[in-house]
Amino acid sequence: MFRLAFCSLLLTLATGAHSGETVRIGLNYPSTGNYKSEGLELRRGALLAIEDINRDGGVLGMPLELVSQNSAARVERASANIDRFAAKGVAMAFGGATSEEAVAAGRRARELGMLFFPTLAYANTITGRDAQRYLFRESNSAWMSARVLGEYLSWHLPNRRYYYISLDDSWGSSMEQALREATRSRDRARHGFSRIAASGARHDDYLSALKKAAASDADALVIVLLGQDLIQTMRLAHELELDHRMQIIVPNLTSAIVEQAGPQVMENVIGTAAWTWQVPALVKSQAGQAFVDAYIAQHQRYPDSTTASAYGIVRQWAAAVQRAGSLDSDKVIGALEDHHYSLLKDAQYWRAFDHQNVQSVYAVRVRPRSEIMQDRFKQDYFSVIHRMAGDDAVPSREDWLEERGDDPQLR
Repeated sequence: MFRLAFCSLLLTLATGAHSGETVRIGLNYPSTGNYKSEGLELRRGALLAIEDINRDGGVLGMPLELVSQNSAARVERASANIDRFAAKGVAMAFGGATSEEAVAAGRRARELGMLFFPTLAYANTITGRDAQRYLFRESNSAWMSARVLGEYLSWHLPNRRYYYISLDDSWGSSMEQALREATRSRDRARHGFSRIAASGARHDDYLSALKKAAASDADALVIVLLGQDLIQTMRLAHELELDHRMQIIVPNLTSAIVEQAGPQVMENVIGTAAWTWQVPALVKSQAGQAFVDAYIAQHQRYPDSTTASAYGIVRQWAAAVQRAGSLDSDKVIGALEDHHYSLLKDAQYWRAFDHQNVQSVYAVRVRPRSEIMQDRFKQDYFSVIHRMAGDDAVPSREDWLEERGDDPQLR
């Protein structure tokens, strides 16, 4: 009874704030901890989107305001922040750095009737088994990354023996499974693996996993890690000279990872990204190029896929509010579902049945350090080596229904 009354109070506060002069949106992001560099890019992307929207008249004639809370990439904190947002009258929330955060924060947002857009959350379950009505994922899933990587690797690096070092969480498991399927490396006896604890991993844990990889017959090392876990593992792999005898594959790459680990450590690593700063020029996107130019002017560096994701989420939510003529979550959901658009790249759309954003995904390779150092910002990290269209990358509706089982409707 108390819980229902509390939720009602929060919703009343939120509704009251919507009638004021400012529309608030909530960024649930890691400003401390393993993912704080990615968190900074999320905030920069959101602020740039708000600046553009407010310059064009705001949302429903009202300016947007960003309310931020530090999640520290912790599930309990991410969920509690949704209550804090609701108490401040936030109309929607977005952010996060892990799939567990996305699921927990999304569930709490649904209880409060608030839309939630996760970032840096790649586990297949987010728009699969855990898909729900109030959650929309702009970033690609593990399956989408695995599809574009698998196609590239099968064409250019066939018949490789793989070794997997994966984070022991929902994203790590789903990414490893999807990539094993895509590269036909399902046989765990032939293609070995090690698991890294989702929290509390130590130097010796990374080193032990890498030594097992070194002792195997693998010639391709897949490191399914993020943040500081990935950075420490890559530095150790470089010290062990594994990058000289194996092709290292990191399924989800960001500029922050290359910058922190070091270009020499990350040289020639293969991975995926939904966007790089070169993409607008490749697809001749004027809006995308304007975003790149504005970001460079403000920060004297290139925007990352993380920045672009936050920017796109804010812009697309605001555009849906305009189409709906309302801040009401249910009306905005209707304006988002099956909406097709182009913003920072080529065509994208929000699938109605699972709320996954369907978009092109790119396989990328980290440039040699000598090339990176010739760049004006020394940050031109990625070469695009392969592209897969969104409709070819996403799981089919039939595959989605098989995962959902007896629950085909989003609730």
